[in-house]
Amino acid sequence: MVTRAVASEPPGAPAVPHTLARSASDAGAGLVSRLGADRTAGHWVGSDGRPVVAVTDERTAREVRRAGAGAKVVRHSLSELKSATSTLRSAPRVPGTAWALDYRSNEVVVRGDSTVPRSDWSRLTDVAEDIGGFVRMERTEGTFTTRLNGAEPIVSTAGRCSTGYNVTDGRGDFILTAGHCGPTGSVWFGDGSGDRRVGKTVAGSFPGDDFSLVEYANGEAGDGADVVAVGAGKGVRITGAGEPAVGQRVFRSGSTTGLRDGRVTALEATVNYPEGTVTGLIETDVCAEPGDSGGPMFSEGIALGVTSGGNGDCDKGGTTFFQPLPEAMASLGVRLLVSAPEEGTAPGAAPSAPSATGGGTAPGAAAPGATAPVTGVDGSTLLSRLTDRRNVGPGMLVAAGSMVALVATRWIRAEQDRKAYRRHCSATWG
Repeated sequence: MVTRAVASEPPGAPAVPHTLARSASDAGAGLVSRLGADRTAGHWVGSDGRPVVAVTDERTAREVRRAGAGAKVVRHSLSELKSATSTLRSAPRVPGTAWALDYRSNEVVVRGDSTVPRSDWSRLTDVAEDIGGFVRMERTEGTFTTRLNGAEPIVSTAGRCSTGYNVTDGRGDFILTAGHCGPTGSVWFGDGSGDRRVGKTVAGSFPGDDFSLVEYANGEAGDGADVVAVGAGKGVRITGAGEPAVGQRVFRSGSTTGLRDGRVTALEATVNYPEGTVTGLIETDVCAEPGDSGGPMFSEGIALGVTSGGNGDCDKGGTTFFQPLPEAMASLGVRLLVSAPEEGTAPGAAPSAPSATGGGTAPGAAAPGATAPVTGVDGSTLLSRLTDRRNVGPGMLVAAGSMVALVATRWIRAEQDRKAYRRHCSATWG
């Protein structure tokens, strides 16, 4: 993603900050894997940040508690939940429907948007009733659509999407974005006039999955390719890829609505878009709008997925689905372009202040997936500067100027989300 700044960290931060959500996710996933799908029914991050594992009996619950996690005894195992989704997939396809595993309620939740006819919904309800009482049917407002048309925008004849992450196969560099953005052979440009060619889609999968690979026209992503843009010239350094957990707080960036945050609400989601069915998605309550497709979702500097689609908008809220990143990279045979944390720096820190050049795409930049050399703040964060008593006067002037600049409602909302991100990430250093 083109940006003129990289993530910076509070002075004196440890090299590897404690990331509670990630450790809870890893611990829960490990317990589910060790105990098996017949004795467990998924895991999530509790309100206290500790992992919670759903189990089918008290004996397994004691094992989980001895391992340091919370346990909740439920009626239906993970095997039963997944069997239910297999039955739903085998039923006649109904566009405008989606389902996912809700580990916390021990249910499979089936949703139908406003486009689903009453007759189709009735037939799908009959299928759910035959499966059992742990399949919950819900109608939802809006429509489930792909978000075609971010972090940084890329444009083709198919429409507008957002770049996701810079990746490499060891021979050349690519942009990993959403698969519904365009078929293999689609040519992408970094501006609306079509003067700057980014590259061409060389591989992908949609429907079924939702990821694609755009090969850079010059073969290289450029310096600083491990940073994703979050708006206003700010960026976050990506240090690796991982799997999310239900309940985990996550952030996503897109060219239409900027930086937004929310939580993972379910996993293994299936969405029946009008264009086709996509499975294995991450369900969240983060909002998104057309143009955000393909943009990155991350937490604490760990890449988790790219934006697929959903319903609603950033005024009323809604549900957004993401293609998991590890699965996409494994299928495409690529890995993230990341840099090892430098001594005295911390991955996943709050977004840095805008650079001296004002952020955004640099003139003559290679492509939206690359970043320019570091020209942002050096060693101290915006937060530490504002809390310095010597800067109270200048800080007041900056605040006054910001109020004038943020008159538009959309920009005010985006700035609030960025501040929320700073507060959240700063808390990880205690």
